[in-house]
Amino acid sequence: MKKITLLFFACTLAFFNSCKENPKDSDPEVVTIENDGAEKHEIAKSNAKFKDEQVAQIFDQYLQVEGALVNTDETMAAKESSKLLEIITEVDDDPTTVRALETMANTDDVEIQRLNFVKLTVAMEDILADALESGAVYKQYCPMAFNNTGAYWLSSSKDILNPYFGDKMLKCGRVEAELN
Repeated sequence: MKKITLLFFACTLAFFNSCKENPKDSDPEVVTIENDGAEKHEIAKSNAKFKDEQVAQIFDQYLQVEGALVNTDETMAAKESSKLLEIITEVDDDPTTVRALETMANTDDVEIQRLNFVKLTVAMEDILADALESGAVYKQYCPMAFNNTGAYWLSSSKDILNPYFGDKMLKCGRVEAELN
């Protein structure tokens, strides 16, 4: 009788498991963690030394923008983007970069800011090319950003603090390259 009961439960379990949705066919689950602003995530200070002090200031300000996005603080992201716009145009007056920063500075929609942060990161890579004297900058990648199209950002640390999801998926990403 025990064998029949065990066989019945095993068949029932197999039946219910086979009726589940195939996890490969479903979209990855994004869990939202509410952040009441009490916990702020700090971006690590850069240990990179640059050949040009102006590039160092630009990178430091880029990290401030990134930190605001990590903390999903659209007001701070706008303020820090405005500051970056003031100093970056002396080195890079590319219209795409200027438009991206103007958009970030003039909106309170964090998703629009994050979308333009992708364009800003591309510009930053060009600015940082051959600009390092010592230390490293880490190019990081989140494959799930923007409906799984993925997006890059630059970081002063190997630790992942995702500016595209903030607390929703803070640690989503990987180091793709080390610029040095």
